Amino acid sequence: MQSLDALAREAVALAEGPPAVDEVARQLQICNACRYCETFCAVFPAMTRRLDFAAADVHYLANLCHNCGACLHACQYAPPHEFAVNVPRAMAQVRRETYTGYAWPRALGGLYRRNGVTLALATAGGLALFLVLLLAMHGRLWHAPMAGNFYAVFPHAMLGWMFGAAFLFALVALGVGAARFWRGQSPGPVGASAAAEATRNVLALTYLDGGHGDGCNEKDDAFTLARRRFHHFTFYGFLLCFAATCVATLYHYVLGLHAPYPVTSLPVLLGTLGGIGLLVGPAGLLWLNLRRHPLHGDPRQRPMDRAFIVLLFATSLTGLALLAWRDTGAMALLLALHLGTVLALFLTLPYGKFAHAVYRAAALLKYQVERRQPSRLQLGSD
Repeated sequence: MQSLDALAREAVALAEGPPAVDEVARQLQICNACRYCETFCAVFPAMTRRLDFAAADVHYLANLCHNCGACLHACQYAPPHEFAVNVPRAMAQVRRETYTGYAWPRALGGLYRRNGVTLALATAGGLALFLVLLLAMHGRLWHAPMAGNFYAVFPHAMLGWMFGAAFLFALVALGVGAARFWRGQSPGPVGASAAAEATRNVLALTYLDGGHGDGCNEKDDAFTLARRRFHHFTFYGFLLCFAATCVATLYHYVLGLHAPYPVTSLPVLLGTLGGIGLLVGPAGLLWLNLRRHPLHGDPRQRPMDRAFIVLLFATSLTGLALLAWRDTGAMALLLALHLGTVLALFLTLPYGKFAHAVYRAAALLKYQVERRQPSRLQLGSD
């Protein structure tokens, strides 16, 4: 006889529909028979190499999907048809299961399901930590101008250890998750041409062009390249900010050049350009997210999507404000706000929307490896 807990879980499962992996497999069986969308993106050519879809296949294809929405608007079996084929939503639901199942440590995988709250608490905690440190070390929030010397507020060694440990943890957590995902795929040896093509696909966001170069669908069936462009602002803005940090580290430890750096120096120029990208990109992505078609994506993940976008925007906004007013008495307060936001971003990178970049890159690499191999189906052979 089933326990009350088991009956409750069964009732919830029935209310929510079939498991995400099973639902994607069902929809892909229909897509494999139709193949109208075969030229839209990498998902459909990869799909045609399979006649059935094991869990590993579904996770691979779900992370290959860029959620551009083109296939939903082209599909004759989309809701309200009784087949209810909605590939973007089904794939998005599986991606959350990918992030949760491959997370490291596994106990923290559940943070994906409460990510909006997680990011809010992490941000509040980071801000509180640095405000308390500022008051404990200096006794006030406002001060006489310090000529932009951040290390007169918080020692360089303290910041180096704190943020180095947080960033290293994020790298290890994301790396372990990606390694687990990759081992489950068994794509075969990775050649130089496959790696180069996958890298190009990542850097160019190739599959946000809708398969025809006109872009994706957002609020309706009209095509637009806006999502691809805002993703580029965000992606390259993040890379430029990271490059600024790396160059500043090189200046400090190798060249013996210590902050503050002039506005025309390479670290400041890279950081400023990256900061502008991280204002324009997240602002545009949030605008599109709020206007997207209701059938696109997984509604339960919108808090995660929006919280990450807002956190990226806040990181850039506080950084640019700190640069603008670093020679004033507000510098220490602005520094505390910026560092608290950055710390929250680092600590939550492995358990939020950023993970999609890691798993999508791995899926794109598998796709390029697989498409260079003979098909396993051997259709028409004796």
